Amino acid sequence: MIPIAKACLDGNEKKYLQECVDTEWISSAGKFVDQFESLNAEFYKTKYAVAVSNGTVAIHLALLALGIKAGDEVIVPDFTFAATANAVLYIGAKPILCDVKADTWNIDINKCKSLISDKTRAIIPVHVYGQACDMDEIMTFAKENSLFVIEDCAEAHGAEYKGQKVGSFGDIACFSFFGNKIITTGEGGICTTNSYKLNEKMRVLRDHGMNKQKRYFHDEVGYNYRMTNMQAAVGVAQMENVNIILKKRKEIEAAYSRILKKSEHIELRKKDDGKVNWLYSFLVKNANLETITEIQQELKKEGIDSRPFFFPMHTMPPYKDLKKTDLENSISIASRGLSLPTYNQIEIKTVEHIAKTVVSIIEKLV
Repeated sequence: MIPIAKACLDGNEKKYLQECVDTEWISSAGKFVDQFESLNAEFYKTKYAVAVSNGTVAIHLALLALGIKAGDEVIVPDFTFAATANAVLYIGAKPILCDVKADTWNIDINKCKSLISDKTRAIIPVHVYGQACDMDEIMTFAKENSLFVIEDCAEAHGAEYKGQKVGSFGDIACFSFFGNKIITTGEGGICTTNSYKLNEKMRVLRDHGMNKQKRYFHDEVGYNYRMTNMQAAVGVAQMENVNIILKKRKEIEAAYSRILKKSEHIELRKKDDGKVNWLYSFLVKNANLETITEIQQELKKEGIDSRPFFFPMHTMPPYKDLKKTDLENSISIASRGLSLPTYNQIEIKTVEHIAKTVVSIIEKLV
């Protein structure tokens, strides 16, 4: 079976992990945590980066640092992974679901305008599947409405908007380093920011709310959201090869697109030179969830793993009461989308084989 994703661990990961074991620096203190934070801040051109235990807590930490509280409202896209909205719910705030654009699959600012209320405090644009949101629109909208901006960059390591890397636009940006992400630490996440105040606040909150000058004295309730030195060691090795990883994924994306774009039954995402290839994803015209399931079953028979798109948030039980407006694009995209194997070790000839197999199956079923 050709897997949907596989971590690329062919750098110094083992060497740095062995150093952690040999030196016994295996918990949340150690040189690799600081080094990993510095490498991310340098890569995204932000002043600060705060490493945390996973991408979901990165969003939670960002909301806490910005003072979002129970009763506040936060605009999030309806088409995203559940963690984006879950983090808002953790603090008792309310996610307000917004539709996405049909061509980019990212949050539609024009549809956000009707969602503003006197309780709206922030917006979380998600650079879904590796393509940057329109950050000019988003930042203008946020400024006009006095909103904080938290970028969800979980699937967009290295993506750019007009030559500037995502993760450097908002008040805080959040990344995930789960095992299927472009850069991985197994589990893990990071928050980037240009604010000294927010950086300091997040560092205190991720370490139990402990006073930095008076150890074991807690000024406020905090959390254990720290990244371990072992996770960071893997991350440092990953960041050493980040440009190589991104380049290979671009080649994989190009190989898929060369073949899939020829099919009249396949709809590719709007082209964006700043996009990164997390999981190669596309839409099937005139399809629905049943069709996508059938395509997946046929691919599985050929030894090819695949993945459907996220369900629209409002269609799932915990979020059914969060809908405030029409979400037709989110519904359409989610019901027609499919993701294909994307990882650095895959050979281009294998990518071409997968693409041809996909086209053949779709032509029979659609």
